[in-house]
Amino acid sequence: MSEAQDVRKTETVPEWKQAEVDELVDFLERYDAVGVVGVTGIPSRQLQSMRRGLHGTAEVRMSRNTLMTRAVEQVDEGLEQLAAEIAGEVAFVGTNDNPFGLFKELEASKTPAPIGAGETAPNDIVIPEGDTGIDPGPFVGELQSIGASARIMEGSIKVTEDSKVLEAGEVVDQDLANVLAEMGIEPKEVGLDLRAVYADGVLFEPDELAIDVDEYREDVQAAAAAARNLSVNAAYPTAGNAGTLLAKAAGEAKSVGLEATIVNEELAPDLIGKADAQLRALAAQIDDQEALPEELQGVEAPAAAEETDEETDEEDAQDDEATDAEDADDSEPADDSDDDESDGGEGLGEMFG
Repeated sequence: MSEAQDVRKTETVPEWKQAEVDELVDFLERYDAVGVVGVTGIPSRQLQSMRRGLHGTAEVRMSRNTLMTRAVEQVDEGLEQLAAEIAGEVAFVGTNDNPFGLFKELEASKTPAPIGAGETAPNDIVIPEGDTGIDPGPFVGELQSIGASARIMEGSIKVTEDSKVLEAGEVVDQDLANVLAEMGIEPKEVGLDLRAVYADGVLFEPDELAIDVDEYREDVQAAAAAARNLSVNAAYPTAGNAGTLLAKAAGEAKSVGLEATIVNEELAPDLIGKADAQLRALAAQIDDQEALPEELQGVEAPAAAEETDEETDEEDAQDDEATDAEDADDSEPADDSDDDESDGGEGLGEMFG
């Protein structure tokens, strides 16, 4: 098509249509994220209520599909991808929130609604077990005709068990629509159905936005913690783990210093504490308290000194066995030399009076 033909076509566009397109373009450029929502089957009053509920978070703008398509194509910058979603009863939705927040807000605004004959069931339709509150009459036959387990009991019509009367994807007939309306069952949700949203150069589909935010946050936190632990254990320094690595290195250096008994200003208090604990543990093993300095008399062994590992227990057992063996060896000659021992004892007695 030539430029002259383009100009003539533009000139033939009614002024009100061009003004509407300009307003739509302004709407699209005003928000960080713009999407297309389906509004099929939403009563006018309920739609207005939803728009008021989104006030401050998002704005809904309705127009003719041809003008909406022209607006996204005129803005370009990737928004023309939304043109494929402009079909049927739709509207623009704009927000400065992120697409995930927008999707969550739109889902929360949906409300239950009755379903009519000829509509497709969005999910399985179940007549719940219980008292219908309806007096005995022809309605029990209507329930049974649609596949519900119903009977008259105690002066009322009751459904004896949960009864699935239609599967998702099947078409609702008039008899079922009448029964559902009579019982006040609203098996579908009515609301702004997000078809796609464009933000930050990316076109998001609804299934990409339907995530559990709390679960996703927990997964990210767990991944971040695992990555942090890995970097610390691998001694890979980053801005986020530098403090932890330094603290870990300082602790390990201190442990080496204590084991090697390296005396410096930092380790002195710990070395003194360690020596004091060892001294108290030793003092607690002395039976003759009078042989100890006054400040060590009656002291109890530190709790740490009382806790021994298996290796220490084995070493102690070996020491005890060795001591017992030595004692046994020493005791044998003593029996054979009672006279010598007696003589020695008398000599000591005489020497010391």
